[in-house]
Amino acid sequence: MIRFEDVSVTYEGAAEPSVRGVDFEVPEGELVLLVGPSGVGKSTLLGAVGGLVPHFTGGTLRGRVTVAGRDTRTHKPRDLADVVGTVGQDPLSHFVTDTVEEELAYGMESLGLAPEVMRRRVEETLDLLGLAALRDRPLATLSGGQQQRVAIGSVLTAHPDVLVLDEPTSALDPAAAEEVLAVLQRLVHDLGTTILMAEHRLERVVHYADRVLLLPAPGAAPVLGTPAEVMSVSPVFPPVVELGRAAGWSPLPLTVRDARRRAADLRERLKERQPQEPAGTPAALPPAPARPAARRRFPARRAAGTPDAAPLAAEVRDLVVRRGRVTALRKAGLTVGPGETIALMGRNGAGKSTLLSALVGLVEPASGTVRTGGAVPHRTPPRELVRRVGLVPQEPRDLLYADTVAGECAQADRDAGAEPGTCRELVSRLLPGVADETHPRDLSEGQRLSLALAVILAARPPLILLDEPTRGLDYAAKARLVGLLRELAAEGHSIVLATHDVELAAELAHRVVLLADGEVIADGPAREVVTSSPSYAPQVAKILAPQQWLTVAQVRKALG
Repeated sequence: MIRFEDVSVTYEGAAEPSVRGVDFEVPEGELVLLVGPSGVGKSTLLGAVGGLVPHFTGGTLRGRVTVAGRDTRTHKPRDLADVVGTVGQDPLSHFVTDTVEEELAYGMESLGLAPEVMRRRVEETLDLLGLAALRDRPLATLSGGQQQRVAIGSVLTAHPDVLVLDEPTSALDPAAAEEVLAVLQRLVHDLGTTILMAEHRLERVVHYADRVLLLPAPGAAPVLGTPAEVMSVSPVFPPVVELGRAAGWSPLPLTVRDARRRAADLRERLKERQPQEPAGTPAALPPAPARPAARRRFPARRAAGTPDAAPLAAEVRDLVVRRGRVTALRKAGLTVGPGETIALMGRNGAGKSTLLSALVGLVEPASGTVRTGGAVPHRTPPRELVRRVGLVPQEPRDLLYADTVAGECAQADRDAGAEPGTCRELVSRLLPGVADETHPRDLSEGQRLSLALAVILAARPPLILLDEPTRGLDYAAKARLVGLLRELAAEGHSIVLATHDVELAAELAHRVVLLADGEVIADGPAREVVTSSPSYAPQVAKILAPQQWLTVAQVRKALG
């Protein structure tokens, strides 16, 4: 169904091809997972399937790509629209209508399908992806995860033979991700749909794949094989595989169920040991100040002798925020102490991004109070507010305006009043190897996010807010981010991140705050909150339960 024959792609101005000598075939009715570190050309490969590369992106494609027998060199994207459905990393860039139902119908209208067929498929897709309650909602009012589901649905309604998906679960909560992946698996098994999908969160998807295509490094030859074969040699792998390597299991497990079956001896070895946080993790930070007990399911963690009146980086009380007809937050409360790292978690549309927006003054409360560093954010001039708080949004392009990485960094240093080179040093840590003259639009989604984070951190704000900070990041990039955030927390910076990445929360967070329908339903130590939830527990916690281990690093340290 999909065939690459010695394919190389070189973009204008690039010294080397983005991908080189790619040769593989995907038969009809297979789900193939494309994996590899950031920047190896995964998005380029996906774009070539639908003809976006090179017809839309520019550059030179050598070799041949055929889809259902059609050569993409002679068939432009519109000539492949009845065969290939593509969903990129940025759902907003795909939308052409105003509401959910209109967006689901648009692709079918373009193909000239009959109205009764369109109506039936829209209803089916609304039910499949859990979008029925949102059918009349304006797209601009949806959360990032809801927008991602709509983007996937808008492609599914056309019933393409081939689906090309770039990070399809990156903005989805764990339950929604499982639902979407189950739908995709049903399409493969029941309808013979062919799917080529790139995803960094391998813990979510690797066990759904029939085969895995690994791009190990820029320009390197791809490796194609079964998930177990490729995971044994891959430089990127999920925690369940990392734990299997640490425990010496062979073959390596790909699912929590497989790992639990082999983990009896490991649990016995760990039985008398207590989980210890690695040096520099939040457990080693100064204890958090006392917090109000309202709506808390777990007790706050505070050591004896901590002053009750410790200064707070932020405080939210009884906050109500409305977005049009939707009440996004209902009597929400949150306190953030110096040096704390807090993960906001909950299903898509729970109010996480709205709470971050309130802390930085982007939304005005309908009632309740918000204070950030003692100031009322929505009444504080931006130039004064940036000294107190910085937000890295889900869409990093909202912060990036210059034509080069160097230009972005120079402007960030000027805006922050920082020493020249401050931002560039942060970029070098987060994005090693990215040149000054690189245009931000030529970076991957994850790389743009890292650049936006460096722009914000140049001002060294006491309170740092991050909305889905690991979206589009591979495991190595995530490790660099975690290291930097730990250093900032150790220096006394407070960090609040909204995330669906349960592995990140387990590794980094001091506290976890769960939201549902705009309300705070749990607030407590990360270990207690995540291990008590089947949805938000990391893979290691599920494998080694009832023991409360969260990360492979903790297990390695305990085993010596």
